[in-house]
Amino acid sequence: MYGTISSSENLLGAYHMAEVAMRYNEFVPRAYNLAKSLGFKPGKMMPSRAFCSDESQGYPIILLTKHFGVFPFDHGQVGGIVSTARHGPHAHHGKDMVIIHASHVGYDPKTATFGVYRRLQTDHHEDTTNCGKICGTLDWYLKEYEFAQNNMLLIKEHDGYQIAIDNSLLHQERKHGLILKLDRLIEKTKSGEIHALNSLSTSKVFSASTKLIRKLKINEWLDGESRPIGKYLDHDLFYFKRQSTDEMDENLINAMPYIVTSDWPALKAAQVNTQVEFDRVFRSVVQEPEYKGKRLLFISGLNVDISPEVGQLFPLTKFIPWAAYYQTIDGKHETWEQPELYERLKQQSIDNPDQVNLEEAIHEMGSRQELKLPF
Repeated sequence: MYGTISSSENLLGAYHMAEVAMRYNEFVPRAYNLAKSLGFKPGKMMPSRAFCSDESQGYPIILLTKHFGVFPFDHGQVGGIVSTARHGPHAHHGKDMVIIHASHVGYDPKTATFGVYRRLQTDHHEDTTNCGKICGTLDWYLKEYEFAQNNMLLIKEHDGYQIAIDNSLLHQERKHGLILKLDRLIEKTKSGEIHALNSLSTSKVFSASTKLIRKLKINEWLDGESRPIGKYLDHDLFYFKRQSTDEMDENLINAMPYIVTSDWPALKAAQVNTQVEFDRVFRSVVQEPEYKGKRLLFISGLNVDISPEVGQLFPLTKFIPWAAYYQTIDGKHETWEQPELYERLKQQSIDNPDQVNLEEAIHEMGSRQELKLPF
């Protein structure tokens, strides 16, 4: 988890997107060739995918199989959470170990919308949430945020700027909900106290803080009228509390003010989950005794599932790399930040002479003489 909101802001800002995105049919052979350049041996590499269970992740898995010559081990849980308990079993299945981790988010190019994906196997090709786990987690936070946006009113009475806040949002001791940073919203008295100018049936009215008045455009305060604060309830004016043991909640909650106020919450949430999971899993990999004495390449990033058109079998998935961990047989290791990882991948060829012809391999297995089991 993130320690503070400010550290979240710094980390989020470090993740570049469009300029480093690459098609999956280019990313996977580059990842394979990168591993070879580090001394990983063809035929001895055991890849593992740490993806969500969504069917939209099938195309990346097929490409991993094609280029590494073996169906990848499974490190993934719903939402792109990595099962660190599977490190040991993974280590037993090969000599040189590769882990590709990614959270994922859908994208509909027709509407330029993140967080949705066209399910061609449904009755009418419906668009549904993607990633469903991430979007399901977001739902509660977005509703809390929307309630606060609509139930905090900006008021101007003559020369005075005021803010009316729903009573439920004033309870700072709550253990569950959106918690306002009242000192940034309300002007305190000279003694440092918060004093209501007026108490209404479901809310209280306060003098708006100097900080808030400066933050908002003056024309947002209309004489004799009130209007919801709406989009001006920015990420630095609140945080969330939620009692939950769900790993996705734990990964996202501290960055959630940035997520719910972003243009594309599902994209931002998938990005955050990728970053948090790399940080967590990196530490578990370093300490995993079963990986000692083995080469290991752990690459983490974000899968963008571009909705398929009717008649198109797979999505045009893109990979946005975030960071990587590389370990040698003698235990030396290093971490590559996004710029270095991207440059290392770009330096590799997209041609892979070791790739498997899956059609031929499947045909060969089907044409072999049947082996009877001794039941």
